[in-house]
Amino acid sequence: MASGKTQTEEAATGRRGRPRSAATTAAILEGAYQLMATTGLAATTIDAIARHSNVSKMTIYKWWPSREALLIDAFLDQASRAVPLPETGSPVARIRRHVATYVEALQGEFGRVQLAVISECISKTSTAELFYERYLGLRRSKMLEIIAAGQKDGSIGAPGVPGDIYDAIYGSLFYRYVFGIKPLTPAYARNLVNLVLRPRTDA
Repeated sequence: MASGKTQTEEAATGRRGRPRSAATTAAILEGAYQLMATTGLAATTIDAIARHSNVSKMTIYKWWPSREALLIDAFLDQASRAVPLPETGSPVARIRRHVATYVEALQGEFGRVQLAVISECISKTSTAELFYERYLGLRRSKMLEIIAAGQKDGSIGAPGVPGDIYDAIYGSLFYRYVFGIKPLTPAYARNLVNLVLRPRTDA
């Protein structure tokens, strides 16, 4: 990110500029995610999160504009550990590694929570804009930089804008996961990346 902060650090400073206790923020985010994963979104209320995290509801309302925003930030915090954005390696290697990690994560609770959070955002706001703003946009922009770097150094042979390339890969993965058309396998993920990126043979 342009600020040079990690995603967790950015969450700790507050998206609306209010200073936060990093320890308290971490407890709230972890508590919210654990509730989502174990009891489901319906039971993950602000009251439940406050009790689970041993903080006041006032603290949560002061730092998050809505329950949906908190749920997304909790998911983002978990994603930074479960599916970290790749920082080292060639562009193709970084994308392959990230895709493999994402596919593996989708098979477990991470995938179930992600789908539930997206559904919650759409049902409450009639749009996925909040999810994009607080979660997907941050991670997508980083991956677009990696794709652009690969196009520039010639390791990625796919033409077109990086956004279309990203969507072809991750949109296909998410589509297959949501509808369960066929299993998401490591082999499928590798073939998809090669098909879309058209990597140089030595990349």
